[in-house]
Amino acid sequence: MKEILYEEQLYGPVKKYLINKDFEVKAEIKNCDITALKDDTMIIVELKKVLNLDVIIQAAERQKICDLVYIAVPRKERTVKRKRTNDIINLLRRLGIGLFLVSINGKESLVQEVLMPSFKFKEKGGRVSYKKRKEVFKEFNERSGDYNIGGSVRKKILTAYKEKAAYIGVLLYEKGPLSIRELKELGANKEKTSNILQDNYYKWFFRVKRGVYDLTDEGKTEIESIKHTLYPKDM
Repeated sequence: MKEILYEEQLYGPVKKYLINKDFEVKAEIKNCDITALKDDTMIIVELKKVLNLDVIIQAAERQKICDLVYIAVPRKERTVKRKRTNDIINLLRRLGIGLFLVSINGKESLVQEVLMPSFKFKEKGGRVSYKKRKEVFKEFNERSGDYNIGGSVRKKILTAYKEKAAYIGVLLYEKGPLSIRELKELGANKEKTSNILQDNYYKWFFRVKRGVYDLTDEGKTEIESIKHTLYPKDM
């Protein structure tokens, strides 16, 4: 059995497991390692190398957004049999937090659902932040795909906003300076293109003349690094 050294190694097996349950899965949505949606059902999974108090606190915070929260950790035979592990599982049961144990053997992986989450947080009067829940749904639905890896550390996250900015950037990279109207005609977001260019959050754009924009040198470098991830074929 392969030793799991990094939290991001857990992402692929858990994602595959949830997809097989008919969920759509995306990583790093509003600081949640994994968010999965099926109709109106949302699941959040936090990935950790060790089952400890830190991840339990993190999962408990996620219950303010989502009813069904799991922790996923590597399966280690020596720890599964320990009394302390059983005590932690009993604590998770009382909190209503689910638990996945993940093992990897070569190209094969196994995700074991040791504990199902429950609605105890709500039943005991826990407050749900519907504002944060709505933000998670919005970010999830506005992303065109899953371009991040859950559990990644110190890696740039491709958000829905960054996707929209990158689409503009790729158009400018491929076609040269364009007006806002031309960008919208080529598929850039009709509501946000003007603000993205004017705010220039990533310092990718500069104004050539009124209403016409091009890429800065920094913008060209950034677009070169992500364009083939988002758009494998030239636009």
